[in-house]
Amino acid sequence: MLLRHTKPDVMERTALTINPAKTCQPIGAMYAAFGIRGCMPHSHGSQGCCAYHRSALTRHYKEPVSATTSSFTEGSSVFGGQVNLLSAIENIFTIYNPDVIALHTTCLSETIGDDIPQIADKAAKEGKVPSGKHIIHCNTPSYVGSHVTGFAGMVKAMVHYFAQSTGKRNGSVNIIPGWVEPSDMEEIKRLAGLMGIKSTLFPDTSGVLNGPLTGEYRMFPDAGTPVSALQAAGDAVGTLALGEWASAEAARLLDSKCKVPCKVLDLPIGLAATDRFIDTLRTVAGTTVPDSVEFERGQLVDVISDYHQWLYGKKVALVGDPDQLIALTEFLVSLDMQPIHIVSGTPGKRFEARIKEITEPLGRPVNVRCGANADMFLLHQWMLNEPVELIIGNTYCKYMARDLDVPLVRHGFPILDRPGHQYFPTVGYKGAMRLLEKILSALLDRKDRDDPEETFELVI
Repeated sequence: MLLRHTKPDVMERTALTINPAKTCQPIGAMYAAFGIRGCMPHSHGSQGCCAYHRSALTRHYKEPVSATTSSFTEGSSVFGGQVNLLSAIENIFTIYNPDVIALHTTCLSETIGDDIPQIADKAAKEGKVPSGKHIIHCNTPSYVGSHVTGFAGMVKAMVHYFAQSTGKRNGSVNIIPGWVEPSDMEEIKRLAGLMGIKSTLFPDTSGVLNGPLTGEYRMFPDAGTPVSALQAAGDAVGTLALGEWASAEAARLLDSKCKVPCKVLDLPIGLAATDRFIDTLRTVAGTTVPDSVEFERGQLVDVISDYHQWLYGKKVALVGDPDQLIALTEFLVSLDMQPIHIVSGTPGKRFEARIKEITEPLGRPVNVRCGANADMFLLHQWMLNEPVELIIGNTYCKYMARDLDVPLVRHGFPILDRPGHQYFPTVGYKGAMRLLEKILSALLDRKDRDDPEETFELVI
C-alpha cells in the first residue's frame, strides 16, 4: 500500500493537500435541501458536478438521491448559465412539480459570476414559477469551505427566504440540528416530544434518507420540514442551534430578521453535551424534564460506570467535521480516554482553540489542526510519531487503520462501506450508549484478538 511509504517527518505544507478531510460545499447544500418537504435540489453547473454530489450522498445513505442540474456546456461556460437555468426551472416545475427548488452553485457558475437571484426573479416574471411554489438559493463554490459550510449556507437560505414574523409568538421552539444523520434528527425530535415541547426542526431529513422500503416509489416522501413550518419559524419563542459551524449562522440571521432569540450549543453527543441541550431546551420552552428522560440518562451513566476500566487512558485519533469533533472530544475526555490527534478539513480558527480548551484536563500536548493544510496524510504522520489505540472517523480512515493495525469506529461523513448509520442515532443519551457500545466493541474485539491463550477470557 502507498500509505506504507508515508514518512513520520512532518513538514509544513501551504499549497498541497493530501487526502483531504472534507468534501465540497454543494454536497452539504444538497443534503440540507432534502430536509425541506417536497424539495428538489438543483445544481447550477455542469452535469458531472451534480453526478458526483448525488453519488456521494447515495453511497453514504444507500438511498436514491434525486437532483437536477443546469447541464452547462462550453457555451454556458463562456456566455453564462442564465438560459440553461431558466429552461431548467420551467422543466423542473412542469415535470416533477416540487414545492421548492433549492439552487446551489458550483465552481463553474461561481467563476462566471451568474446572478442567481436575478435569474430566479426573471423566471418568476416570465411565469415559469407556478403560484405557491418557491425558489431558494445559496452560493457554494467548491474552492472555498467544505461540505459543512455548504450545509450551513443552505440552512441560512431557508431562514432568508421563508422565515416571517407576525409579531405574535406561537409557542414553538426552533431546533437547527446541524449536519447529523437522519436518525439523529429523529432522536432530537423524540427528546423534545418526551418533554412535551412543540418544536420545529429544520432541516429534517428523517424519513427522507432513512425511509422504509414499501415497494412504492415516491419522488417526494411525506417527510421533511414543510414550507409553512419554515415560515412560522419567525414566530418561535427561541432557537437552539446545534453546532457553531453548521447551524449558528442561520440561527443568528433568524434572530436579527425576526427577533427570535437564539442559543448556540454543541451537538448533543455524550453525557455533558446532552445535559446542556436538555437543560437549555427546558429553559427556553419553560417546562420540566420528565422521568423518562432522566431514566435514559441514568442508563448511560450505568454503561459508562460498568465499562470505564476498558476505556481509561486509551489514546484516540479523530477526523471529521468540527461540530462533530468538538462533541466527540468532550465525550472521550469525560470517559478518561485521550484524544491526542484531531483533524478537520473545515476551516475555522475557533476550532483549534476549543479543542485545546476541552483537552486541557489531559495535562499533555494534543495535536489539532483544521483547514486546508489539515488532511489525513498529516493525521497519519502524527500517528506514526505517537501511536493510538483507536481511530474514529469516516470510511477513508480504513486505509490508515489497516496500515497501522488500529481499530476503527466509523463515524461522520462519508461512510461508504457499512450500512445502517442513518437508522441509529449517536446524539442524546440513547445515541451516546450506541456510540459507547461501538467504541467498546472495537477495543474489546482487539483485546480478544491479541490476548494469549492464558488471558483469553470468556467473561470480561
